[in-house]
Amino acid sequence: MGRQWEPSTRAAVQSGCVVSACRAGRPEAGSWSCSGVIVSRSPGLVLCHGGIFTPFLRAGSGSLTEAGVAFLPGDSCRDDLRLHVQWGPPASSASGHAEPERPGVCTPRCAGPEPPTRAAGRPRPRPPPRPAELLLLLSCPAFRAHFARLFGAEAAEQWHFANSAPHDELSEEEEEDQLRALGWFALLRVPPGGETPPELERAPAAAVAVAPLGTVPKGAPLLACGSPFGAFCPDIFLNTLSRGVLSNVAGPLLLTDARCLPGTEGGGVFAARPAGALVALVAAPLCWKAREWVGLTLLCAAAPLLRAARAAAHRLRCPEASALAALLPPEAGSPRGSPLPDLGPPWAAAAVLVECGTVWGSGVAVAPRLVLTCRHVAPREASKVLVHSATPKHRCQQHPGQ
Repeated sequence: MGRQWEPSTRAAVQSGCVVSACRAGRPEAGSWSCSGVIVSRSPGLVLCHGGIFTPFLRAGSGSLTEAGVAFLPGDSCRDDLRLHVQWGPPASSASGHAEPERPGVCTPRCAGPEPPTRAAGRPRPRPPPRPAELLLLLSCPAFRAHFARLFGAEAAEQWHFANSAPHDELSEEEEEDQLRALGWFALLRVPPGGETPPELERAPAAAVAVAPLGTVPKGAPLLACGSPFGAFCPDIFLNTLSRGVLSNVAGPLLLTDARCLPGTEGGGVFAARPAGALVALVAAPLCWKAREWVGLTLLCAAAPLLRAARAAAHRLRCPEASALAALLPPEAGSPRGSPLPDLGPPWAAAAVLVECGTVWGSGVAVAPRLVLTCRHVAPREASKVLVHSATPKHRCQQHPGQ
């Protein structure tokens, strides 16, 4: 991926994990899984997507959309909830040589015999995923507000944010649960255990650094780290990397063209600069517009989400939760003064939206009242063409041929 990506790759792989949820003593009830980010190693704190918890909410998924609700305590879920977190072996060292495997941080095999360890030269059983406990469910209020403004009411009629294709067989209740959980995340604690190596327990508390909102400009390269299909066969899917750019920004609601699949929700998205800084978490890996796949991934900025986590932990009035909140990673530097407006690439200011009845597309304003677009976007037989400009905000009307 190039030398510039080495710190980001190392940070992404070392902090990536998979979170699984199931019902105690009821394997037939199925399991749910998503990606997560290890934000602290000592003690172990993990941020993941909140969608896997909707089947366990005592009050149902409707509690996520109640007015004024920004977080829910861990006891909002039923007592039969069981959580497990698994992560992969350490990333390669700076010299490029793989570090030796260590007990407690190895990914369980899908099948097959266990290989011998490099250090001891004898077979060693792989430890199972580590148990975890739910501290709280939280959302980023600013993210939810921007999402409601952009995709709420009539605007959402042809948008589909469930983690499946529109024609897949999902019940109306399941689809509603997924939509309600969009923008919700969970803070988990992984209790210390005998399987964890001493060097990992003595590692610095913060596993990642967080980029402040607004410091990563539109068009900047990003690296997404998630596990497609969640806990399914982690030997091949755990901590899969995908590169893209920051495509657009609306407050804490971000878009990237990095390819993310179902199961990567909750995975971390990192910047090349600041090197290895956590920019966002995946909120929705797939979306559909008018039954067509849109190749953009919806992200929630990490900085405001972690601020919401700290505020929620303090409001729980639980000394333990407050102490853990103080260990959440800090922001990697702050913007100096007011951030400059992001003008994007030089061609962004000239980009316009062209509408012609039910047909729409992009265009380039090459001169005053002159837009260049594709022939099929504005057919000659059309009665009128509407051109929407982003800056300044206005709508103008043109006829074909002008």
